[in-house]
Amino acid sequence: GLIKKIDKQQQSKDSVFFRDGVRRIDFVLSYVDEKDGERKQERRRIYEDNLVNVGLELETESKSESEDGKTYFVKIHAPWEVLSTYASVLNLKVPFKVDDTLDEKTEMPMSWLATPFRLPKDIMHPEPDYFTAPFNKDKPDFFLINDKDTFFPPSTRNRIVYYILSRCSYTGEECADKDKKGIKRLLNNSTYTAAFPLHDSRYWTRSKDANCESERYTLYKYWAKFLCFFKEQPLDLVRNYYGEKIGIYFAWLGFYTEMLLFAAVVGTICFLYGFLTFDDNEWSKEICNEKIGGNIVMCPLCDKKCSFWKLNTTCNSSWQSHLFDNVATVFFAIFMGIWVTLFLEFWKRRQARLEYEWDLFDFEEEQQQLQLRPEYEAKCTKHEKNPITQEMEPRLPLTSKCVRTCLSGATVLLWISLIIACIIGVIAYRLAVYAAFASIMKQSPTNHLEVVGPYITPQLATSVTASCINFVIIMILNLMYEKVAIWITDMEIPKTHLEYENKLTVKMFLFQFVNYYSSCFYVAFFKGKFVGYPGDYAYMFGKWSKLRNEECDPGGCLIELTTQLVIVMTGKQVWGNIQEALVPWMMNWWGSRKARNHPESLYSRWEQDHDLQGFGQLGLFDEYLEMVIQFGFITLFVASFPLAPLLALINNIIEIRVDAWKLTTQFRRPVAAKAHSIGAWEEILNGMAVLSVVTNAFIVAFTSDMIPRLVYMYAYQPDGELNMKGYINNSLSVFNISEIPLENRPEEEENPSWFNSSITTCRYRDYRYPPGHEKQYSHTMQFWHILAAKLAFVIIMEHVVFLVKYFVAWLIPDVPSDVRARIKRERYLVQKELHDYEVEKLKIQLSHQNHQECTCTPGIYPYLSKHEVLPEF
Repeated sequence: GLIKKIDKQQQSKDSVFFRDGVRRIDFVLSYVDEKDGERKQERRRIYEDNLVNVGLELETESKSESEDGKTYFVKIHAPWEVLSTYASVLNLKVPFKVDDTLDEKTEMPMSWLATPFRLPKDIMHPEPDYFTAPFNKDKPDFFLINDKDTFFPPSTRNRIVYYILSRCSYTGEECADKDKKGIKRLLNNSTYTAAFPLHDSRYWTRSKDANCESERYTLYKYWAKFLCFFKEQPLDLVRNYYGEKIGIYFAWLGFYTEMLLFAAVVGTICFLYGFLTFDDNEWSKEICNEKIGGNIVMCPLCDKKCSFWKLNTTCNSSWQSHLFDNVATVFFAIFMGIWVTLFLEFWKRRQARLEYEWDLFDFEEEQQQLQLRPEYEAKCTKHEKNPITQEMEPRLPLTSKCVRTCLSGATVLLWISLIIACIIGVIAYRLAVYAAFASIMKQSPTNHLEVVGPYITPQLATSVTASCINFVIIMILNLMYEKVAIWITDMEIPKTHLEYENKLTVKMFLFQFVNYYSSCFYVAFFKGKFVGYPGDYAYMFGKWSKLRNEECDPGGCLIELTTQLVIVMTGKQVWGNIQEALVPWMMNWWGSRKARNHPESLYSRWEQDHDLQGFGQLGLFDEYLEMVIQFGFITLFVASFPLAPLLALINNIIEIRVDAWKLTTQFRRPVAAKAHSIGAWEEILNGMAVLSVVTNAFIVAFTSDMIPRLVYMYAYQPDGELNMKGYINNSLSVFNISEIPLENRPEEEENPSWFNSSITTCRYRDYRYPPGHEKQYSHTMQFWHILAAKLAFVIIMEHVVFLVKYFVAWLIPDVPSDVRARIKRERYLVQKELHDYEVEKLKIQLSHQNHQECTCTPGIYPYLSKHEVLPEF
């Protein structure tokens, strides 16, 4: 328990042990005291003394022996007595018997096909299967303890030490301030600069120390290299090294990526269907036809700066729209509604299997009861009896809790209002610049550009630039969300770590949901829906704003939704991967530039890890959030872009290896943490799955032109044939140019050369009676028929998909039957083994007592008379 100063030159660069080569370094604290005042020094002294008092052993590296000449390192070792005590406190499960009941897995037919994707068995399953039971330090001979130094793996050791560090006070006994404790507060007030467990080797080579496991090297070789992208993940090894929480994340990400393969294949087939049915696209042929589309004069799309135009100028966008707006779109929207249910249900089964294999199936109770947050305990001013346990537990004052909850709720609303304000700003930008683009491009100067020139229209230019600006705003706001969400959650003082993470998850997701999806919701459900007609246009902020609501391209709004989705989704994924990989690498490269020239003996394992990036509190948060936002893109708006699952699949194959690479090579080893599931993210995914059915039904009905075309073909085709001839003329209403108000008319210089006084009417997208009719400019009966068909489609599609969803969810049990049976069997065996152990112990005790009655001096052993033994034993 003494703090020793050591000679640096005697130890290997790779060693994770104290100078004696026996005691393992379980945790490292670092600090720089050049500018520290006496207050910080006193805190450190008291804190380290308190650590020694609870049984931890410390060893200090002075600054003169460190690589930079100014950093002190305090190395911490937890001896067996401390580990066994806290393993009992934390109810940690440890092996007591090898599991010899597992049936051999039968070989699947054609299993040899999977051989290229397999990893060696010793990598996939580094340890045999054990029966486990909560550790009890009073029964050491019940458990499989071959060597006390290696019985608790390094991940468990660092978890126990962190538990102690987070609860140890840094004030003297005379100070009654309970708030003054925990390594987290000492890091926040810069008393220490870092606190971390050590990696067990360098990632590119095995440790020279035979006692080091070199699991980091194994993970890098078989998991983190990009060339392993087609291989399965060694999840058991990930769990052993980083803990169950990180293991569960990679298990979920891998499973999600596997399921995306099916969605990507079906989506690609639907896209190819649209590509191969180009020739059946009758409405696009009519738009492009010089005699039909070339003779249809369209009304201006904005005031003053927009001129009259001919329908055939949208020929290209009409063809593009057909790629995504076809019959296959309906099928794919229904398929994705069922796919998302299968994904969530099969994940529950996979998660249940992991819970059993990783001894997590009764972890939730342990988490709730034993791991109160130190911040919560420090703020509690009174204790109340728990009605279940009948034990006194700390409680927050009710008034304080109410005030903090109200404040945090108000802050969330304030931030969401800010995001919505930004989105409204982008919409206002779209409305303002459309007129400018229309005026600039009226002579089609972009037509002179090769290849892309004919495809650039004012609508496309507006949509692309607005999407790019929206993406930049999203990225800027993202920088602030993390701090705001943490601040709000800290203000609520959640009771347990689980509750803290769930609250933080909901807030972060709420911010991101509004931030990322608002623009897509605008294009899908608002753009082109409330525009009015030439004599009575609708304006965003009233007529005084002169910002006339946008109309959809004659090719439909679906192509604009596709553009928005591709830019935001692809931009986020590309930027995210660059940021995740490049930023930590650059920071580490810069931070370790001096150390690269030093010999091995001068750059120790703790200094190497100190120069890496810290895997912060939100390390996994950002990863989950990124994937869940992507999940939203491929489910909420997938009807507009069937290739979204394919893009997500490609991204995720890269994402798994980028996350693995950065975790293994660029970050300090995180403190091992347990988690029995993906937490609040599971409920969020379920909510998005339900919402996706609704959004896709509305996209097909109201954003796509599918329903109007079907109504025309079956009810309004003049020749009574089941084809689309005449659809374009039928879908455009007529307006008398002379009745267009002066403020809506284009300026004289804006009109094209072909426009003259002989043209008296213009066309617009709507179903209204023509001028001269007794109900002129009011909606026709066809409009109401189409609206009824749209609503009927939404209701029918939702009911069909929800019926299938809930039937599938009911059909597939959350826990596989074999896992349920194994859990029951393990519980039975634990009870049986404990009972047999107690019986054996009692027999031995009785035999000693009987022996004492005959041969031993009275008083040496505690006496227990025979009549006190319970008969059932």
